[in-house]
Amino acid sequence: MAIQSQRFSYDAGGVESAAFLTWDDAVKGPLPGVLVSPTVRGPTPFEEERAGRLAALGYAAIVLDPYGIAARAAPNPDNFGLMNALLQNRALLQARLGAAADALKARKEVDSARLAAIGFCFGGLCALDLARTRTDILGAAPFHGVFTPSPVPTLDRITAKVLALHGWEDPLAKPEDVRALADELTAKGCDWQIHAYGQTTHAFTNPQANDRQKGMSYRAEADRRSWVSLQNFLEELFR
Repeated sequence: MAIQSQRFSYDAGGVESAAFLTWDDAVKGPLPGVLVSPTVRGPTPFEEERAGRLAALGYAAIVLDPYGIAARAAPNPDNFGLMNALLQNRALLQARLGAAADALKARKEVDSARLAAIGFCFGGLCALDLARTRTDILGAAPFHGVFTPSPVPTLDRITAKVLALHGWEDPLAKPEDVRALADELTAKGCDWQIHAYGQTTHAFTNPQANDRQKGMSYRAEADRRSWVSLQNFLEELFR
């Protein structure tokens, strides 16, 4: 057979949410599971393509839905409004992320003892919040993520390993924010890495990003290097 995919819904605290799951059924399972958290736009073909890459590497990957089906189905959904509402209620965001993790763990294709999370932009913050709140997440890797610390209590010790893949010129995560993340992870006893790419802005993995003046542009070198680093990170987690 080959790469398989399936869409299904899951309950996130009374909010029906959509998931895209993909895996290679030629690889004997259950497989390590990777949660993929989307950008502010919510689930798009970009995240599904990245999930497909993970499936080709032998993982079961799920693109999660932080907003819910009804919110995304509204005419001209206000994605920034949806994101900001969750950022202002981090406990709610963390509960929805946890529901997605539980939905992934429940899949027969997935080894529930081997889970990781990645995310892009806002999804990078989501990946970090999964590491901040779940002991069953072995590792988290934000790509050009937002590093804002959680204003609500999280784990006293972060047991997940963290790999932050960061554009040094990212206006959403300035050098002082990078240092603050490092300090937070160190204080929580986390095994962490931060890979910073020079001459690189926000959204460096997205070929559609092309506004360097606003600090958002694709950079092929950083995209390639960061994906290689992710592969090494996942191999280390799941070996």
